[in-house]
Amino acid sequence: MPGFALTHGFLFHLQFGAMKNNNGKVFLVGAGPGDPELLTMKAARVLGEADVVVYDRLVSQDVLALVAPGVSKIFVGKAPGNHHVSQDSINEMLVRLARSGHRVVRLKGGDPFVFGRGGEEALHLVRHGVDFEVVPGITAALACGAYAGIPLTHRGLARQLHFVAGHCRGDAPLDLNWAALADPDATLVFYMALAGLGEVRKRLLDAGLAGDTPAALVESGTTPRQRCFNTSLEQLVRTAREQRITAPAVIIIGRVAALARELAWFAADGEPQPALLESNAGAYAG
Repeated sequence: MPGFALTHGFLFHLQFGAMKNNNGKVFLVGAGPGDPELLTMKAARVLGEADVVVYDRLVSQDVLALVAPGVSKIFVGKAPGNHHVSQDSINEMLVRLARSGHRVVRLKGGDPFVFGRGGEEALHLVRHGVDFEVVPGITAALACGAYAGIPLTHRGLARQLHFVAGHCRGDAPLDLNWAALADPDATLVFYMALAGLGEVRKRLLDAGLAGDTPAALVESGTTPRQRCFNTSLEQLVRTAREQRITAPAVIIIGRVAALARELAWFAADGEPQPALLESNAGAYAG
């Protein structure tokens, strides 16, 4: 049985059975935010047909459990300041696996094309003549908002919705149009923003967004570990510190965040969640 080795500062030895032809294909698949029941039907099907799965840090174990027994799984997760495998190495790996005839599922948390670098991988595949498909997934903003009881748009409260990356390469300052973001009629959802939360708060306040603007922190949304805390823009950093919020987490800022006090419905143990949200309700006073 032939082996297949990949080395780029790391080593994988995968057993793939009989050698295949060169008609491989890569599927860029969104795994959603964690709850395996939020996978699309196509994502579940493609995952069940994979020869090899290349997956990220934010893909839940419940989703990985859907991979067929014996299918090789390669972890290529990246955390801030700790890239297990570089993006260039991942790109090259996908090309080599596909050219060896394998049906490759590139499994990403959320949606591949929403802060998932799926576009970079797709461009690399196209430029190297590799066939691919994109299977969209539910991005964290949508899922975490829904599971926290926060409609991201709501008549009379939010007429705009912004998804914002709260982290820049090399920890550079956030180069954003803060004046445009500081709109009381908008909902802002920040991804990867915990490390830069102080800058987000300061820049929005400086741009004129009121300190008592409702905000919410949603940690590990849609999973049994979900925690959600209501607060205000002014108290955002303090709440994150006191509640020891850790990644993965999204930050939702805007008037709609206040609706979680009435609409929170999800709790892994089946018990209602509003009491948890009310425990921090005083933060609305700024």
